[in-house]
Amino acid sequence: MSNRNVEIRFSSNKGKEVIVVETINLGKLKWHHITNPTIEDLDFLRDNFRFHPLDIDDCSSFVQRPKIDIYDDYYFLVLHFPIIDKRSSLVKTEETKIFWGQDYLITVGNSHYVVQDLFNLTKIAPEEVEDDEISGTSDALLYKVLYRMMKETFLLVQRLGSDLDIISRDLFESKSEKIIEKISKYRKNIIQLNTIFKPQLRMFHKFESGEIKGFADDMEEYWGNILDFYQKMWDMIDDYGELVAGLSNTFDSLMANRTNEIMRILTIISTIVLPLSFFTGIYGMNVHLPLQNNAIAFWLLIGFCFITAVLMLFYFNKKKWM
Repeated sequence: MSNRNVEIRFSSNKGKEVIVVETINLGKLKWHHITNPTIEDLDFLRDNFRFHPLDIDDCSSFVQRPKIDIYDDYYFLVLHFPIIDKRSSLVKTEETKIFWGQDYLITVGNSHYVVQDLFNLTKIAPEEVEDDEISGTSDALLYKVLYRMMKETFLLVQRLGSDLDIISRDLFESKSEKIIEKISKYRKNIIQLNTIFKPQLRMFHKFESGEIKGFADDMEEYWGNILDFYQKMWDMIDDYGELVAGLSNTFDSLMANRTNEIMRILTIISTIVLPLSFFTGIYGMNVHLPLQNNAIAFWLLIGFCFITAVLMLFYFNKKKWM
């Protein structure tokens, strides 16, 4: 299969020739890749393809939900895949827009880095997107792109599983503030993944069921493989969500028990101090009291307070309140 890197040019309104789209020729198949779509890029799509205007408009904006629009001669896909922000450790959404036609594939936008990496790799080694059975079709190329993003997403989901193991291990060891932060971040990541995976799962069901026909025959097993891969990750995320909810409940129970223990100790101390404060308060009054002028009155008061405290501790211990 031949491979040639091409720079497609066209004249802008000002008569200047502008480099717009980088293209890889794979036999009769073309892969166009637009990283950051400009007005000129969108004009190129309008002038060279019969795409719906709304699809082209979507290329310059962030679409809120994954979708696939079906037309007579092409499909327009908006796909969401997660990445981890290295600074915040939070899951972010990368959006990939794809025009899928019979003899072309157009990936648009600041897509998932896997798309850019695969495009650059295909320039050098076209065998990366070749397959003995389905090579040379846009369906096969789309499958390769999806499968690469699936593999990278699977590594991310596995990493979240490792993070959950760390949270579980640190639950009884780390300071509560750190655990609260870790659990909160993790639950936010799970919510973000749910918003990505749930609507997209229905889309991949359409591929596997044959509702999305595509342009090549005998692709059912390949689309089924994509769906199985995606379903596996969805099940893992669902399990992680249940586990982190259980860990959160366990942590709340631990915090409640620790709070109750602290309140129990403080209550015992307050109960012991209360009668002592009463007696010392009496002898702090500016009135004449028995034994007030006795030389050993101070030590008698201290001894009485000490005996009272010991008796109360003995009583609390006997009642198993301590």
